[in-house]
Amino acid sequence: MSDGLFEMAQQAGPNAGRGSLAGNLHVSAPLAVRMRPRTLDELVGQAHLLQPGSPLRRLIEGDQPMSLLLWGPPGTGKTTIASILSTQTERIFVEVSAVAAGVKEVRSAIEAAHRRLAASGQETVLFVDEVHRFTKAQQDALLPGVENRWVTLVAATTENPFFSVISPLLSRSLLLTLENLTEEDIRKVVSDALRDERGLAEAVDLSDEAMAQLLRLSGGDARRALTYLEAAAGAAQALDSTIIDVDILEQAVDRAAVRYDRQGDQHYDVISAFIKSIRGSDADAAIHYLARMIEAGEDPRFIARRLVILASEDIGLADPTALPTAIAAAQAVDLIGLPEARLNLAQATIALALAPKSNAVIKAIDAASADVRKGKIGPVPAHLRDAHYAGAQKLGHGASYKYSHNEPYGIAQQDYAPEVVADAAYYQPTSHGAEGEIKGRWERIRQLIRGR
Repeated sequence: MSDGLFEMAQQAGPNAGRGSLAGNLHVSAPLAVRMRPRTLDELVGQAHLLQPGSPLRRLIEGDQPMSLLLWGPPGTGKTTIASILSTQTERIFVEVSAVAAGVKEVRSAIEAAHRRLAASGQETVLFVDEVHRFTKAQQDALLPGVENRWVTLVAATTENPFFSVISPLLSRSLLLTLENLTEEDIRKVVSDALRDERGLAEAVDLSDEAMAQLLRLSGGDARRALTYLEAAAGAAQALDSTIIDVDILEQAVDRAAVRYDRQGDQHYDVISAFIKSIRGSDADAAIHYLARMIEAGEDPRFIARRLVILASEDIGLADPTALPTAIAAAQAVDLIGLPEARLNLAQATIALALAPKSNAVIKAIDAASADVRKGKIGPVPAHLRDAHYAGAQKLGHGASYKYSHNEPYGIAQQDYAPEVVADAAYYQPTSHGAEGEIKGRWERIRQLIRGR
């Protein structure tokens, strides 16, 4: 990256605190850039960061020098917060992309900021997008500027910073977590863009159906919503229409409307078909329903939670790797988010669909719970009770307990369950998959324990 990247900051002069934000407010700039909030009060969503006296408000309104680490999904306002910080505090705004910049460019930006601070007192906001893509050496290059406050660093990441950002940088920055925008947040962003003079200035309007589809397509990403809206507005004007309907929206963004109401029947019908397809071992059908949910904007965390449940309910010990697979997919959703996490969800879906099936786990806990609800609880056998406190031995607690590791095969013949359920056989393994091996082993163990 050449020094031209920093040309705007160097030529802007002492009163040009708006940096790249001002330079992008022209008629041909993308709608998402033109509609970028100029103050914290214009920022949509992130109410937890905007309360009076919050660290972000103190930083911006109190003009305090402090570096920020912004962690959140795409399109939730990370770049916007950096721009607001530079605008409202009259600092120079310099942006470095972690995708393209190297150590040399990072040091050049910090040195330029240091010179500017020494010569005129003009402070600099250094915005690093996708900081998780920086190597350790590149992140180390940021430390002198942050430590000496030559720059106010605002680093944005969509990945968990505790895994992707070096500890020295974490400890010197205020970590703010941004949340997914709600449908109402996106609706407000879109409505403002339709009316505002910086946006479409009421040149077009959205039908209710098109608005609902746009909200689904946005997936909580304000930038994506405005990009799609701008494309649809251009398509409508080309057709001499002042109304953007679903057909125009589909044509503009090349995405068919997925009829899916996250609060209605489709939500429950599709997730039901998804689970039953995995239970039925039809990987193709399961992937189809997964794609429908993702394309319709379903919360990926909801899908991941259902996979975790299914792994125990419908597979259990027939494939002991099923639960770790589902949990890994759920963690991947939290760690990287969509769109990449769709790969993790797809992998888990296929793995669970092809796994041998068993409902022995849910049948076991349901049967045990049913007995407990019937009052079959009984006292804990004396030899199993806690014997570590004074006087326990006088009560006979633990007196005849057999230590399993001292017994043949590591299994002691003794009563473990209360007498009222001594003959209960809750866990009934199937012969499917790995549970087939468990079945024989469990039958032998049960006989040894109960002396049969």
